[in-house]
Amino acid sequence: MTDPIGIDAITFSLPRSYVDLGDLAEARGVAADKYRLGLGVSQMAIAAGDEDPVSLAAAAGSRLLATSGRDPREIGFCAVGTETAVDHSKPVSSYVHGLLGLPSRCRVFETKHACFGATAALLSATEWIASGAARGRSALIIASDIARYEVGSPGEPTQGAGAVAMLVSARPRLVELEIGRSGSFARDVHDFWRPLHRKDALVDGKFSVQCYLDALAHAYRDWKEQFAGDEPLARTCYHVPYGKMAHKAHRMRCSLDGLDEAAADRDFETTVAPSLRFSAQVGNIYAGSLYLALASLLDAEAAALEGRRIGLFSYGSGCAAEFFAGRVAPGAAAMVASLELAAPLAPGARARLTIPAYEALRRDDVAADRRASEASSERPFAFLGVDPAERRRYMSPRE
Repeated sequence: MTDPIGIDAITFSLPRSYVDLGDLAEARGVAADKYRLGLGVSQMAIAAGDEDPVSLAAAAGSRLLATSGRDPREIGFCAVGTETAVDHSKPVSSYVHGLLGLPSRCRVFETKHACFGATAALLSATEWIASGAARGRSALIIASDIARYEVGSPGEPTQGAGAVAMLVSARPRLVELEIGRSGSFARDVHDFWRPLHRKDALVDGKFSVQCYLDALAHAYRDWKEQFAGDEPLARTCYHVPYGKMAHKAHRMRCSLDGLDEAAADRDFETTVAPSLRFSAQVGNIYAGSLYLALASLLDAEAAALEGRRIGLFSYGSGCAAEFFAGRVAPGAAAMVASLELAAPLAPGARARLTIPAYEALRRDDVAADRRASEASSERPFAFLGVDPAERRRYMSPRE
């Protein structure tokens, strides 16, 4: 019998500031419930000029290594899933590799497919371990993104920022994944895109929702026909651009199982709602959204779920999707407690931005990547700007 492979530890990092959706609603002249209830979001994380996908990823990775008790020298694979790349050539993972002091004997790369990028990295890591190429080493997988839309646009309340880091290994302490047992779907569509010349995303809103639901239907059917078996899923985590999307997704999935909307809504409160607590306070973090939901679920219910099977649905615009499953490992609750998953959301951990301060940050976005490298920051990991040769510079506590 081969050893199980999966997620050994998980953590996340956030920017130091957030916008309350009630404040944004008031400023935009709409009812607060349109955002809080209509989207299922109460706060959205906002990145400052010294916070970018690299600094967020490094902070998440550093916290993961510290709280999991794992030695960086054990890492032989480092991949970052992002759609907020900082360079056309040099990957975010190379910066992270250096900032964290990972071994030189390490496979390092970046994956991109909208919000599916981190799942592509995670599945590659599990297959790397299953193939024997890991030779006892572990993989560091990080999803890091900044969801950004034009100020005043319909997409504005669905912004967010953050990074989720996962340690993937044999004999994992959190979730044992079912390797090679997933339902897949892909189609060439233009539901959401981020042109090279602009930071703000473009989205065809209604079409994107439909593409998400179509992809879920195909991926879930593929998985169910081949791998569902006789054991039901105790919980399901979905890709969460906003909480209400997970609600729509669950209704779709339940309809495929023969349940009506009323039954699906009752089931949602038990099987999905616990996974949405973190994202309601963070907003959309693109590639990390599914795994922030997983962290939320484990934080809420790890003890009750030990030994039970959970489903995971990942969607990336463009589009690609995967439905797969795993089993919460025995002893996961103790591991979750040691990780202190909710710490980045603790009172006092973040500052509430006024709307004028938020709008000022957004005006500065255009020049963020041209900041001179003499800038400073109080963050443990921070983007300091670019030097005369246009090389990005970062501050690290290792220096």
